[in-house]
Amino acid sequence: MTVDFGGDIGLVCDNSKEADAKTKFLLTRLNAPYEKDAKERGAEVLSPSRLIEALNLKEMEVVGVTGTNGKTTTTAAIYSILLDLGYKAALQGTRGFYINDEKLEEKSLTTPTSLATIAHMVEARKRGAEFFIMEVSSHAIDQNRIDGIDFSLKVHTNLTSDHLDYHGSLECYRAVKSSFFSDDARKLVNRDEDILKFNPKNAFGYGIENPATYKVMAYTLAGGVSGVLKHFETVVPFETSLHGFFNLYNITAAIAAVHILTEEDLGDICEAAEEFGGVAGRMEVVSENPLVIVDFAHTEDGMKQVLDSLKEKEIRVVFGAGGDRDRTKRAKMGLAAAAIAKRLYITSDNPRSEDPLAIIDEIASEIKETQKVEKIVDRREAIAKAIGDLQPEEALLVLGKGDETYQEIGGEKIPFDDREAIRELLSSI
Repeated sequence: MTVDFGGDIGLVCDNSKEADAKTKFLLTRLNAPYEKDAKERGAEVLSPSRLIEALNLKEMEVVGVTGTNGKTTTTAAIYSILLDLGYKAALQGTRGFYINDEKLEEKSLTTPTSLATIAHMVEARKRGAEFFIMEVSSHAIDQNRIDGIDFSLKVHTNLTSDHLDYHGSLECYRAVKSSFFSDDARKLVNRDEDILKFNPKNAFGYGIENPATYKVMAYTLAGGVSGVLKHFETVVPFETSLHGFFNLYNITAAIAAVHILTEEDLGDICEAAEEFGGVAGRMEVVSENPLVIVDFAHTEDGMKQVLDSLKEKEIRVVFGAGGDRDRTKRAKMGLAAAAIAKRLYITSDNPRSEDPLAIIDEIASEIKETQKVEKIVDRREAIAKAIGDLQPEEALLVLGKGDETYQEIGGEKIPFDDREAIRELLSSI
C-alpha cells in the first residue's frame, strides 16, 4: 500500500518493494524484516509515531474500543451519539470507514494496517472530524498496528474466549487485551468483569451489578433496551430500540464514553442515544412475525448473550463455526446453544479449506441431547428447515455471519446473505 500525503511527507508505503528515494517506508512490527530492503532501495524509514507527528495528528481525539464482543455496536453508538449532538466524527471498523455519516470505504479488517489507519485519520481531519472512533482487535494490539496513536479514551467491552488459534491460550489473550489498558490514558472499563488488568490511573467504570462511575440502577429489556443511569448525583433515564442484555452494556459504554469525551449534559447524551438504531447484522430483526433475528455471534459467550436475550421465548437456532480458525470453541458453542435453545440446526458458516461436515460434527460432539440437533451442511437448507419447523410464539436466531454477503468455501467467496435467504424463504410460504 502506498499513500500520497502531499506536502513535505509525500509518498509513504508499507511494502519495501514499493519503496524508493521518493517513497518513504513506514516501519511496523509486521514489515520490520524488510527494513534493510527498503533502505537499499533508497527509502527514508519512518515510524508510525513520527509519521503521525509529522502529519499533525496528535491533536485528534481518538477513541479505541476493544473486547471480544460488542466492539462494532459500541463504536457505532459512540459515533451516532456524537453526530446527533452536533459533533463531526469518523468511524473505522468491521463495517467500513465513515466520516460525518458518509460511507467512504466498505468492510475491511477490524483494525486495518497502521498506514491505512493513519490515512483514514488524515482524511477525517480534512473533513473536519473532531473525533476518530475505531475498533481495536487483539491482533492489532499484538502486532502493534496501533503504534504511535495517542488515544483520548480506551474502552473495554468484555473479554471471553476467542482467537485462541492465534494467541495460544486465554491467559495470553487476556494479557494482550490488558496491555492496551496499561498506560495512563483515560480508560473506560466494564466493572462487571474482573478478568481484565488495567492501570487504575484515569480509569472510569461502567456496569450493572458492581459499583461503577456510570451505573445502571434499573433496566428493562421489554420492547428494547431501556434503563436508569446514575453518574455520581446525576440520575437520568435512557431507552433504545436495541435488543438483548448485552446491548445494555454496549449502549451504557457508549453513553459513558461520550460523556467523558464531551462533558455534555448526561440527559442530552441519553436522548441522543435513543436515535441509535443498532448495526446491520447485530440483533437485526429480519421478520417480526414470525420473529427471525440475525446476529454475528460466533463465540460461546456471544451465543449465550444472544440466546439469553430472548429467554422468554422458545428458541430455534441456526449456526455453524468458521473453518481454519480456533477449533477449541466449536464444542463450547454447541453446548452453549444446547443449554438454551429448543432445537439446533448446525450448518456451514465459512468452512474455508475444512470439510464442513467435520466442523459440524465437532460442534455437536459434546451435546448429550442429540434429539435436539439437526446437521444440515447447506446453510440455506438449514434456514429453510428451521423456518418450516417454527411454531407460533417461537423465535428463530440465525447466528455467525451477521451482515456478511458471502460464504468462504474451498477458497471461493460464494454470494450468500442470511437476511436475503430468510426473506426469500418467508415470502415463498
